[in-house]
Amino acid sequence: MVPHPAGMRRALSAPVSVDPAVQSGGVRVTIPAHPVAVDAGRLWAGGVATAVVAALVAFVGVLVAEGPLDIVMVRPPLIPVGDSFGLRYAVTAAVLALVATALAHLLLLTTPRPRSFFSWIVGLATIVGVVLPFTLDGTTSGRVATAVVDLVIGLAVLSLLSSVMARTVRRPGRTRTAY
Repeated sequence: MVPHPAGMRRALSAPVSVDPAVQSGGVRVTIPAHPVAVDAGRLWAGGVATAVVAALVAFVGVLVAEGPLDIVMVRPPLIPVGDSFGLRYAVTAAVLALVATALAHLLLLTTPRPRSFFSWIVGLATIVGVVLPFTLDGTTSGRVATAVVDLVIGLAVLSLLSSVMARTVRRPGRTRTAY
């Protein structure tokens, strides 16, 4: 066996331990006795609250852009509900926030470093939302306004659900502190 470089020991995550008795460079993996538990009720309550915020950001963004700024926003693909552009934008933002909550739940249950993966996935999806208006027909100001609203929605979902994820993970055996 080839010994591991010295830096490798620092790169190992918390549930992995290196047995000092193993001098040949082997690594013994220990599985934690108590896996992480997710408080699904709190996670989904936070997800619903995030969906409300995302819907309000979308609706207010449409009101501001098309009202006082007099900018006709481009029409990205939205969930076809009602006749109002603002309503369709808000419903779509809320549904996407709930999809992000489902993603967060899945990542919390299955991956190491779920918040890192969540941040990357939602960040890249937000970039798609920002770039998409520039591929649609409309004025430059309408494209920019739509991209800005999409960016604010994405940042709201990312920041709120990341905070919710941090508060809904419990390690059995640890007591929860009041906050």
